[in-house]
Amino acid sequence: MNDFWIACGHHLLDREAGGGLCVTDEFLKAYFVRPELSPPDEACPVERRLHRELLAAPRRAVGADEIAAIADADARENWRLVLAVRDLLVRHPTLEAGYLATVRSGTNELPPLFVNQLVHVILRNALDGCDDPFVLRAAELFFRPQRILPQERALLLGDEEVVGGQSPTPVLSLMSMLGAVTDAELEVLSESNADDYWHRSDHFDMTFDLTAGGRGPRALAQAMARWISHLLGIDVDIEPLRELRDARLTWYVGLDADATRLGDRLWHGEELDDRSAGRVLSLFRLTFADTNAAVDEMQGEPVYLILAMNSDQKLRMKPQNLLTGLPIKHLERVT
Repeated sequence: MNDFWIACGHHLLDREAGGGLCVTDEFLKAYFVRPELSPPDEACPVERRLHRELLAAPRRAVGADEIAAIADADARENWRLVLAVRDLLVRHPTLEAGYLATVRSGTNELPPLFVNQLVHVILRNALDGCDDPFVLRAAELFFRPQRILPQERALLLGDEEVVGGQSPTPVLSLMSMLGAVTDAELEVLSESNADDYWHRSDHFDMTFDLTAGGRGPRALAQAMARWISHLLGIDVDIEPLRELRDARLTWYVGLDADATRLGDRLWHGEELDDRSAGRVLSLFRLTFADTNAAVDEMQGEPVYLILAMNSDQKLRMKPQNLLTGLPIKHLERVT
């Protein structure tokens, strides 16, 4: 079986009987060796001692007064944030339980960087054994912001960090015929190069085709179903749609902040103008394998999922919405 996303650190974690990931000292140490936490030559003795002692005993209690005694203000903030993540992970039996507790609390105390790292490694666990590179590339949307690269007949997504760093200009087919070039060499994941994903998965450098009716939306649907099953213990079927035609929008989940706002407008009976409707990237219909899993008023009814880009043509998916926004009776994780 091919391995993937090695850089997320899943090899440093243990797995409990139910399938969840248990934090280890080795995983915690990986946080403490980050460049932001490695004391520079001019660091104060308090910071140097804290760093040294946490590498030796990564679960050691650290008081607020100890952080306050660090001379450098940026270092104090970095230590405060990373210790909040450390405390979250050691406070819960699994990473999955810690992540669920965070998203259900509705607080935004952890920086997006750390939240995305948690999603990354939890998804690696949820997708363990997956042999479909299209599903894995689709799952990158959960924790890697994407930039939309529109083509005349395709909807392409490129990793924002990778694509942004190369400062590309989206090339339309007309421009291609005129000889236009870009700074970036963007290779679209396809049947012919899918096997390359396995040795490139940590580079996030393959473009993803999310064109309606193609393999991309189906792959994203599978990734979302695996995410829900792993974290909530509920089996669902998710079907990509080309459009919402004559659908009774009894319940919807926005898969990002912009999709939520668009869904709210539809919910209140507002018709979307062409510009707003054009920001919708994908639509899905979710049904529960066990209708009794849904709240009484939604039993037998579908849930619609909306994915959209923002005004800057970027996508920042919020996978926590799939866990907190569904009309489920019981939201207890079973693994």
